[in-house]
Amino acid sequence: MSPSALTSDGVGIAHLPNQRHKIVSKRGANFTVMVCGESGVGKSTFVNTLFTTAIKEPKKLKARHSKQIEKTVEIEITKAELEEKNFKVKLTVIDTPGFGDYVNNRESWLPIIEFIDDQHEAYMAQEQQPTRAGIIDLRVHACLYFIRPTGHTLKPLDIEIMKHLGSRVNLIPVIAKADTLTPKDLAKFKRNILDVISAQDIRVYSCPIESDDETVTTMNKSIMQSMPFSIIGSTDDVVTADGRTVKGRQYSWGVAEVENEEHCDFKKLRNLLVRSHMHDLISTSEEIHYENYRQTQMETRKFGEAKSKKYENPKFKEQEEQLRQAFTEQVKKEENRFRQWEAQLVAERDRLNKDLEAQHAQIKTMESELENVYQMRGTIRR
Repeated sequence: MSPSALTSDGVGIAHLPNQRHKIVSKRGANFTVMVCGESGVGKSTFVNTLFTTAIKEPKKLKARHSKQIEKTVEIEITKAELEEKNFKVKLTVIDTPGFGDYVNNRESWLPIIEFIDDQHEAYMAQEQQPTRAGIIDLRVHACLYFIRPTGHTLKPLDIEIMKHLGSRVNLIPVIAKADTLTPKDLAKFKRNILDVISAQDIRVYSCPIESDDETVTTMNKSIMQSMPFSIIGSTDDVVTADGRTVKGRQYSWGVAEVENEEHCDFKKLRNLLVRSHMHDLISTSEEIHYENYRQTQMETRKFGEAKSKKYENPKFKEQEEQLRQAFTEQVKKEENRFRQWEAQLVAERDRLNKDLEAQHAQIKTMESELENVYQMRGTIRR
């Protein structure tokens, strides 16, 4: 077809974004977010604040003096369906209660890493099936790692798990309960965290910055400059000094507002997760993190071969160690009992041998006496 045959409107491929928009609007989206961090940092409250609905029930902290019997990290999955202006999002929130809650947190991150890898593995296995209708996809699109607001720097446990998470998911570091720090301490805390992230080569999510729209570019730069995001979570309505009703926390000195960018980075994080980069989080999870896992697995194992269990659940590992120790102690006790019994047998044998020797000596003595008696009788008869 010659260029002259084309209409002034062109071929029509410029309408492709509109087609894509209609398809996405009809299908909706599946979005899986993981919240990871110690108990009591406000993960559940943040999720409810983010989606303006009670998706997760906040957990009550255990009394500090209560005995924690099982040191284990759990995986808790909560599903919800949100709808706004006829667009539906099937939301999955994955929580990790128990992480970092103990004095000895050695390898407590393993169940979290194993869960993420297992979701890639499950999706890859479903892709290889003849029929892929109704495929279940729990691949994590964004992982919010909540950092306790100590005001110092990252703890060794934070560094360890963030290294593993950053290579598997879109890791987004979050400073919890930012209203407990002064602006000066918060800024210093952010710099310290960024210095550690750079020094330890921890991979964190970086959203696309450049855009044809200058406003979008400016917004993206502002979002990235705010990482790690300082947040305040609250679902309570409070009244400010100037009479406004806002989501926030009431203090004696005033109100810490959730959506006030002078108070925290909640709005920027919400924009990143929901309003501007949800599609990018989903696509990078599928095209980068999942593909990296898939490529690694297909290069290191045969087709159809099961994945080797690289990680062990610390709970089962500890139970196995306890059983091994109990078995060893039982064997030692049985060995000691056997040796005592053997010693008693040897002592009894020696005693019986001595008694037998004494009996033999007594018999010989009696035989000698009897022989002497016979000899004396023979002498008398003669």
